[in-house]
Amino acid sequence: MSAPGERRPDGEAGQEPDHGHKQPIGWMDKPDFVKRLFLAFYAICGVLIVAEVVFGKATEHPHPYEGPFGFYAVYGFISFWFLVLLAKPMRKLLIRSEDYYEREGGDDAE
Repeated sequence: MSAPGERRPDGEAGQEPDHGHKQPIGWMDKPDFVKRLFLAFYAICGVLIVAEVVFGKATEHPHPYEGPFGFYAVYGFISFWFLVLLAKPMRKLLIRSEDYYEREGGDDAE
């Protein structure tokens, strides 16, 4: 066996063997299906936006900020953005070492 990058007698550079293309195994691994799924989500969002513009809002809102068009979209975006920013400090608080489950003498040791 030759070292990586070293030329073999047949002239090919030493590379890892190609084990073939990995076939998608799950329904979300198929790019065509994922593309159609996103298109369906975009279509549903478009229909809901058009419905809100055409039909308006049928109820009175208890808070004045809930009245403007697109309030819930902006509110959801800001909320999700906050969660993403909060994830890094939470990771530092909740992270475990790589050998957390392999250590001996833990609480469950007998």
